[in-house]
Amino acid sequence: MTSIQSTSAAATRAEEGLVARIRSADPAEQAFMVLRAAFTVAPILFGLDKFFHLMVNWDRYLAPVLSAPFPFTPHQLMYAVGVTEIIAGVVVAIHPRLGGPVVTAWLFGIIVNLLLIPGFYDVALRDFGLFLAAIALSRLATTYDQRPLLWFARKR
Repeated sequence: MTSIQSTSAAATRAEEGLVARIRSADPAEQAFMVLRAAFTVAPILFGLDKFFHLMVNWDRYLAPVLSAPFPFTPHQLMYAVGVTEIIAGVVVAIHPRLGGPVVTAWLFGIIVNLLLIPGFYDVALRDFGLFLAAIALSRLATTYDQRPLLWFARKR
């Protein structure tokens, strides 16, 4: 009984510590935390949904001109898209300074793809807003994630 109480008390203190850290952070760091959380969760959820199609049929968001050269169906290509999005979300979670540019590039590709499909310009515009937010995450990460972009760029 004592170990359960001490474990829950430790969890409560850790949770209070996180809340206190968020509240005491400067507004730019809070923005970084929000963007990091958003660009971790959203790509992972959207990537997983490429396999289950619970939110939408993602196959219709792939431009035929881009899928035609491949020997795969749009549905099969969406599996690769899903895996890529999951990886991008995990990279943002682990190393936001590297993940920010990855998500920025990925969103740029999504925008180009959507502009090639008539009738999806509104979705492309929404993704342009996400693209700008990913740029903001990348810029903020240069301050709040001090690690170099790549392991071989470390100063010795």
